[in-house]
Amino acid sequence: MNPNVGMRPEDEGHMRRCLELAERGAGSVSPNPMVGSVIVHDGRVIGEGWHQKYGGPHAEPHAIASVEDEALLRQSTLYVNLEPCSHHGKTPPCADLIVEKCIPRVVVGCLDPHKKVAGKGIARLREAGVEVTVGVLEAESERLNEAFMTSHRKGRPFVALKTAQTLDGRIATSLGASKWITGEASRCEVHRLRCAYDAVLCGASTALADDAELTVRFCAGRQPLRVLLDPRLQVPHEFRIFNDAAKTLVFALRDEAEPVLVSQLEARGVEVVLIGQSEGTLDLAQVFAELHRRRVLSVMVEGGSRLSAAMVRSGIVDKYYVFIAPKLFGDDGLPSFGPLDVIRPDMATKLSFTRVERFGEDLLVEAYPVR
Repeated sequence: MNPNVGMRPEDEGHMRRCLELAERGAGSVSPNPMVGSVIVHDGRVIGEGWHQKYGGPHAEPHAIASVEDEALLRQSTLYVNLEPCSHHGKTPPCADLIVEKCIPRVVVGCLDPHKKVAGKGIARLREAGVEVTVGVLEAESERLNEAFMTSHRKGRPFVALKTAQTLDGRIATSLGASKWITGEASRCEVHRLRCAYDAVLCGASTALADDAELTVRFCAGRQPLRVLLDPRLQVPHEFRIFNDAAKTLVFALRDEAEPVLVSQLEARGVEVVLIGQSEGTLDLAQVFAELHRRRVLSVMVEGGSRLSAAMVRSGIVDKYYVFIAPKLFGDDGLPSFGPLDVIRPDMATKLSFTRVERFGEDLLVEAYPVR
C-alpha cells in the first residue's frame, strides 16, 4: 500500500494513538489481533476504543460508543490500525457499523490477512461511498500484530527465541550451572514477555537442568500454555513444569514414549501429543503445525543450545530476544547455540537489530532474521 494516497498531515499522529490503544489488549485478545481506534471531528478527538478481550466488542464499536454526540460521526474520521472486519464472527461486522453510522472517512493502518477479511472490509466501505485511506504507519501496524500476521500468512505460530547468556555467548558453566546468569531486572522482563505470548516452550534438557516452571510470577498477567518437548518422557512428574499453576502440553515420540508414562501424565491433567520424528528427535514442523491447529498464535522458546540451534536450522525463528550479562565463562562454558553448520561467514544466519535496552546491569538485544 502507498501511504501517501489520500493521506493528510494529521493522519500519522492519530494512527500512532491507535497503536498505543491497541497494545492495551496484549495478552487478552489472542487469537484475535490487537486493535485500537480513534475518532476525530474537526481536528479534535471525540472517541477512542480498543479491543479489550477475546470474544468482546472490537475497537471500532468501543470508539463509536464513546462519542457523546452521535451526530458528529457524520463529519468525522475514524482511524483504526487494522482493516475493519466484514464478516460475522463472535461480533457483527465493524465495516457495517461504520456504514450505518455514516462515518465519511476511514484511515486504516494495514490490511487484515484473515481469509474472511483480506480487503473485503475496505471494499465494503468504499462501495458505501466511504473515503478510505490505507497504509498509514503500515510497517508499525503489521509489527504490532506480527503474531496474527504470521499465523494467517504462514499457517504456523509466530516463534520468538529467548536466550540469557554471558558476554562471550555462554548459557551455563562447564558443570551446567546457569542460575543466575542475568539479574533480577532481566528476569522480570522475561516474565513480562511470557504473558504477551500464547505459549512458552522448552526442551527436556532445560526442564531437567533448571526444573523450569515457565510461569508468569514477577508481574501481573495471564499464564501462557507451557509446551514441553520431551521425546521419551524423561522429565519426572514431580517437576514444576507439571504443577497446576498453568496448563502443560507435552510432545513425545510416537514410537518411543512408554504408554504407562503417557497415562500417568494424563491422569495429572497433562495432555500428551505423540508425533513423528525428524533427524532422531521430535519433528519441529509437526509440533508447530499442531500448535497452529490449536489456535496458538505465538510461542516463545526458552531452550538450551541444542534446541536453539535446531530452531535456527529449521528457519522457523521469527524474532530473537538475547539477554546479555556482563560476565565471562570462557570456552569451557556451554554455548548459546549448538552446531549451525556454518562453514563460511556468508552462510551465517543474518539478523537485523531492532532494539537494545538495558535491564539492570544486563542488555537486551532484540533482532529479526533477514530473509
